[in-house]
Amino acid sequence: MKNINNIFLSGIVIFSMLFSSCSDDLEGIDENPRNITQEQLEVDFQNVGSLYKPMFENIYQYTPPWSYQLQQNLNADVFSGYMTNPRPFVAGANNTTYNLVSGWNNFIWSVPYSNVMNNARTIENETKDEFPELFAVSQILKVTAMHRVSDVFGPIVYTKFGASATTSEYDSQEEAYTAFFNDLEEAIQILSDNIDSPRFTAFDLAYGGNYESWIRYANSLRLRLAIRISKVDAAKAKTEGEKSLSHPIGVMESNADSFFINGTLDHPIKTINNSWGDIRMNASMESILIGYDDPRANSYFSETVPGDNTTVPVVPGSLKGVRNGLPLLSGYADELAQKADYITFAVLNDNVLTSSVQLMTAAEVFFLKAEAALRGWSGSGDIQGNYEQGITLSFQQRGSSGAAAYIADNTSTPQDYVDPINSANNIAALSTITIAWDNAASNEEKLERIITQKWIAMFPEGQEAWSEYRRTGYPKIFPVVSNQSGGIVDTNLQIRRIPFVDSELQTNPDGVAGAVTKLGGADNAGTRLWWDVPGGNF
Repeated sequence: MKNINNIFLSGIVIFSMLFSSCSDDLEGIDENPRNITQEQLEVDFQNVGSLYKPMFENIYQYTPPWSYQLQQNLNADVFSGYMTNPRPFVAGANNTTYNLVSGWNNFIWSVPYSNVMNNARTIENETKDEFPELFAVSQILKVTAMHRVSDVFGPIVYTKFGASATTSEYDSQEEAYTAFFNDLEEAIQILSDNIDSPRFTAFDLAYGGNYESWIRYANSLRLRLAIRISKVDAAKAKTEGEKSLSHPIGVMESNADSFFINGTLDHPIKTINNSWGDIRMNASMESILIGYDDPRANSYFSETVPGDNTTVPVVPGSLKGVRNGLPLLSGYADELAQKADYITFAVLNDNVLTSSVQLMTAAEVFFLKAEAALRGWSGSGDIQGNYEQGITLSFQQRGSSGAAAYIADNTSTPQDYVDPINSANNIAALSTITIAWDNAASNEEKLERIITQKWIAMFPEGQEAWSEYRRTGYPKIFPVVSNQSGGIVDTNLQIRRIPFVDSELQTNPDGVAGAVTKLGGADNAGTRLWWDVPGGNF
């Protein structure tokens, strides 16, 4: 997109030079009356309106699907415990075994910078003074995209983006989060002051131009970010969270408030899952969903009918997951031979892979409120009520029945994992946490219940699930079978971040050097992010 923009801008410059060299007498003779003038574009806001679609569709990239596969699927979707790959790419030496493929990870960085940050800067220059509500929406989208980037790498280029033609200076993650809060506060105030403006309706892929809905989403996003920093800066977290909880319009309350991008393209995982067979259910998902006898399991995953080329059939009627971080196992000639067996495990259900792509749900917000209440934040409501409402909304979202019985279940726990192909991959369940709320439990146990149910409800949004796992340690997901990090990543602690990417090391070495000083540790996958504080959660 950046190259395309540069070509477009170059064309404008050349055209302007040619046009200005013409005599005044020739002006207008060769104009096509069907061409749209800049004035007409500005009247209809199309001069900036066309920039929103690539922002929406590149928070993660919809097309081509392999771009999403590298941007999120072969990192966060897997690290979260949601999914994993049946094929041991690069003979098992890949991201999922912590032998990180730097060329893959460039997409995590380049896609949002090229398509979100660049467009947000243009929109700001064109609209902030005259049409601030258009600017405000772009700010919310920018924070949506860039907090995800920060939650992968830590320090990012944000407040000084575009300030220099040679070196891009990084913010520390703490500085970036402060800027996120400031940008959301400004956007919420602007939209509140222009609540009835219709200007964004034609470009809105989420809420049809309804600014009240955008404010609820922005408040909910601010609450998410506040909870994220609650262990590292409890005072700041409480202040920011309570702003959202006390706002007159408030946060998401119903499934109609959830943030979905309603485009025309199917979720890219659909191609990765169905056409390529490159992703399957994770063993941690099987352990938790099947252990809980969760009615949502069959809306998330479907049984695969084994093909003729498989050697070991999966038990009929079961949803079977794949252990994360499989190497190329002994007994297989190559990657494809191993894939032929594991491709028979559970596939993602098309119900979650539609053209309405989920980025935040009302269910998640109720779990955020439950944790806020657990931490004593004003306006957060009742802990148990929020917890149970989060489960109820998730059931409703997925069209699943039986929420009341599920909420009352005080015996079911995650189950042990059994690999029918290779018993060496078997592993006992890591948790005995049940579903039913227990007021007598410790705060740590209460939080494990909240995060485990939030993790289930947020599927298939692996980026947020991985971030919450790193922040809290919940749910307790299985470690990789093969850790090929060379001792950089602790197998039990699991991967904490992605190192800064090759494209930045090559084009912005001074900026990266500064970022490493703000990281608080070595630039590797074992270093914790700023908000990733070791020890208990209370």
